[in-house]
Amino acid sequence: MAETLAGYEAVVELTRGGIVECIHFGAMAVVDSSGHLLSSLGDPNLVTFPRSSMKPLQALPFVEDGGPEHFGLTEKELAILCASHHGTDEHVSVLRSIHAKVGLRESDLQCGVHWPSDKPTASAMRERGEEPTPYRHNCSGKHSGMLAQALLHDYSKETYLSMNNPVQQRILKTVAEMCGLEQEDMSVGIDGCSAPVFAMPIYNFALAMARLADPDGLGIVRATACKKITHAMMTYPEMVAGPGAFDSVLMSVMQGKAVVKGGAEGYQMISLMPGACGKGSPGIGVAIKISDGDPNRRATYALVVALLKAFGFEAEMASDSFRNFNAPVLRNWRGLEIGEIRIAKPIEISKTW
Repeated sequence: MAETLAGYEAVVELTRGGIVECIHFGAMAVVDSSGHLLSSLGDPNLVTFPRSSMKPLQALPFVEDGGPEHFGLTEKELAILCASHHGTDEHVSVLRSIHAKVGLRESDLQCGVHWPSDKPTASAMRERGEEPTPYRHNCSGKHSGMLAQALLHDYSKETYLSMNNPVQQRILKTVAEMCGLEQEDMSVGIDGCSAPVFAMPIYNFALAMARLADPDGLGIVRATACKKITHAMMTYPEMVAGPGAFDSVLMSVMQGKAVVKGGAEGYQMISLMPGACGKGSPGIGVAIKISDGDPNRRATYALVVALLKAFGFEAEMASDSFRNFNAPVLRNWRGLEIGEIRIAKPIEISKTW
């Protein structure tokens, strides 16, 4: 069988009857805050869009400029600015609070509308005949942060998604700096929520995630803002995704050692905090991209579990609260064991501490 695919390599296999039935191709870069490549799969210079994994960086300029303090936002409210939330009633309540403090209306949001990702919430809404509104959109927190940034500086809120608006220009500059790139090195695309999104090598995005976790060399303003974002996300993980969601559960079981943010089409980022991997360990960034988009996330889960075990987090991966995401045995609808999901080759980490 093929083992490579245009910058990707076979990373996860599914078997049936002892035969490999399905292969997921992917790429991964694991980088410390000094820029050392600690591990990789596929081509670490593969250029792709981080999609929603980029949200903490998109919120960074607003936090650097003192936006949360200016508008009196709480840590819980800051967390949802970095989120792909699942549209629960609690998420909507937090968004309404942000809008009341900032002076926004729901109609200001240009993210679009979709049903909540949280199934109980969607079911309850249908039962009471309630249609979804922009508050239920998983990117409405990010958009609220962009709108708040526009109002903070008296920029146009009507054009807050345009690359000509200073809001997006500032985000582009910040993302480039965090990734160690020039602005012109990054391609600009349009995300599912209509906001600009930038493409860069997965190595550079992993570097940005390491710096997000370990920002002390970035200057006091940026370092302080990074620490506020990571602390908010780890303190309120259910704001970042939702009840039972991978990002939220993983941050909970890691207990202040990791920031986690998934993106569409098989993207996943992890920021491991300084000291998380042992005494003297630096901030570490992980960027993962699964080539087929990994619609049910099974390849992402398997790869993350294997990676975190390689870093020594066996207990966290084996915890009861994480068991839904650590299922190496494949079962059919009757519960019969029919195969396994496994990593195509062992993950090796080159430690620098």
